[in-house]
Amino acid sequence: MNSYSQKFDKTQESLLKDFFEADGAAFSSVQNALWRAKTSKYTATFYNTAKLLVQGADVSDIAAKLQNLYGTNQPVSKNTSNHDTLADLEIPPCHIGSDESGKGDFFGPLVIAAVMVEENSTKILIDAGIKDCKKIDDKNISKLAAVIKNNCVFSVITINPLKYNELYNKMNNLNQLLAWGHARAIENILEKKECAYALSDKFGDEKLIKNALMKNGKNIHLEQRCKAEADIAVAAASILAREQFLKGIAEISARYGVIIPKGASSQVLETARSIAQKYTKEELKNAVKTHFKTYSQI
Repeated sequence: MNSYSQKFDKTQESLLKDFFEADGAAFSSVQNALWRAKTSKYTATFYNTAKLLVQGADVSDIAAKLQNLYGTNQPVSKNTSNHDTLADLEIPPCHIGSDESGKGDFFGPLVIAAVMVEENSTKILIDAGIKDCKKIDDKNISKLAAVIKNNCVFSVITINPLKYNELYNKMNNLNQLLAWGHARAIENILEKKECAYALSDKFGDEKLIKNALMKNGKNIHLEQRCKAEADIAVAAASILAREQFLKGIAEISARYGVIIPKGASSQVLETARSIAQKYTKEELKNAVKTHFKTYSQI
């Protein structure tokens, strides 16, 4: 048992603080929480909502003591459907964020990345200026990606156009394909390090990702929220995904000797037409996503 969560009455806050203080915990302040207590075995966070989250290699013993002392025998509900914004969520300091790049681009790969942050790495990423990739000039993406890779556990899944088209034809649903990619990226991190919470930007029913998770991901608590890139882990994932997408576009540009535009504009259509005329429309499948209307227009 590496994670324990329970909703308490706010009047019990001081008693819980005394409990962890007696257990030798060191206290610190944290965003959206009254305090965090940390020992060599676990980290306990008491949120403003009066929810307690304890994480560690094995927190079974501490959970049993809390239940015995305070009668907290009912587990916290996992239903978070009432959360409307990211600020409403109780995001633990150690968590995974995932995001994608290339979803709306006719040319290039679909890339899904996941990044795990902890207290130390979060501060490093914030100080480095990590934020949603849409707010960063593409020329600065690689420099920020290097900071993330040097300080975090991460995973990047690149689905090149030919494979993308094969998977899309098999699944016939972009959200299912995205869920598969997010699940693989999260699973890859969990193979390297334990984590109890993951957050991704909302693109469909979160059950799609949950159903795609395999053995390592079955016990992770997954949230999907609109504008999740406001979270530092999701923002970091967006940068890694963007970096790999830009590399994919550069490779296609070099292969066909033309500058590949991003998105799905009229300029994209004309560039695709010129490649099809020079190399055949069949060859174009190696560079584009064929379910886009742009492909049928060529």
